[in-house]
Amino acid sequence: MVAPACDGEDVGEAWVAAQWAFRLAARHELTLLTTYKRGHTPMARQLPGARVIEWQEPPGVGRLERLNSLMQPGYVPFYARSRRWIRQRLEAGEHFDIAHQVVPVAMRYPSPVVGLGIPFVIGPVGGSLDSPLAFVEEEGATPWYQRLRALDGWRIRHDPLLRRTYERADCVVGVADYVREFLAGLDLRRFEIMSETAVESVHPPVDRTGRSGPLRLLHVGRIVRTKGLRDTIRAMGALRDLDVVLDVLGDGNDRGACEELIEELGLGERITLHGSVPRAVVDEFYRNADVFVFPSYREPGGNVSLEAMSWGLPVVVCRRGGPGANVDESCAFLLDADDPTQLAADCAAAVRALAEDPNLRERMGDAGRRRAETTHLWSGRLDRMDRIYDEVTGTTA
Repeated sequence: MVAPACDGEDVGEAWVAAQWAFRLAARHELTLLTTYKRGHTPMARQLPGARVIEWQEPPGVGRLERLNSLMQPGYVPFYARSRRWIRQRLEAGEHFDIAHQVVPVAMRYPSPVVGLGIPFVIGPVGGSLDSPLAFVEEEGATPWYQRLRALDGWRIRHDPLLRRTYERADCVVGVADYVREFLAGLDLRRFEIMSETAVESVHPPVDRTGRSGPLRLLHVGRIVRTKGLRDTIRAMGALRDLDVVLDVLGDGNDRGACEELIEELGLGERITLHGSVPRAVVDEFYRNADVFVFPSYREPGGNVSLEAMSWGLPVVVCRRGGPGANVDESCAFLLDADDPTQLAADCAAAVRALAEDPNLRERMGDAGRRRAETTHLWSGRLDRMDRIYDEVTGTTA
């Protein structure tokens, strides 16, 4: 398994990679190639049942979290070290049945495994999803390194090393169908769709039928413009005639703008920004909520919508990206994202429909819980990946 960032004590892609590593190690004889951050617990100690080959992150890389997350400045030395290590082991006579690179999720990094004669799976990959033009102005000043996303499309068309990664992979796994469209100019051997994360289990059914008081909406995620919190706040402004409140969990650089918008619309008594809270507290909010609202318009994955479904909540999400790929209309309102005015209006209409029809909320919540159980459990995710391994290597499960 190749994962330049892999840490069960971290967040984001490092956490996602660790979830795969923990579970693959329980099923297979796993060798993990990764790095570790200074001050963090190395994966060799987090994952004692596997062989972990890890290198310390280069000096200074971890100082700017968002820069590191987007650009992976430590990827070049990791690529070189990993490729050299694999070559040396192969020359020494070691055999690997299959290689799987699970992160980076973004499709801008070549894999060190390509061309070394090992059957190879890459993904689930995503990213490279642009914001609809009508939303760009509200996103404000964008750091220079985030603007480099615009190069993704050019590189996948012209970078021979990157193209070779995807064309020589025995299977490319994408988080949603838009990945297939992004890679349409390549001659892929095989393409599958699968979310990069899952839920461990669904929770016992929560009886929400006898509740009194306001309808409780929940939004969970970093407060950045693309996650759709501003659109949810504007939707709340169109629901003044209904007894509805919104709880927001998370923090981020768009919080100030959201606070100003809440004040401007006079919604201070209806919307509470709780900031970042511990995991156990998040679960209590899921339990106490009635509807999950997450109209993120540039979301490759969207694990929070899977969590909400596992708690039996109807969800309101955008059609584009990962959240839209993880649901269907039995459990979700799927919104287009043409412009902020339209998105807020459609979000308000979805919430209104759910607020006025308790039976609809119950049906959609039950359908979401069933979908999470049948489609989005980690056990099912790993079973499906094992079938891909078997088919790629020509072995029998």
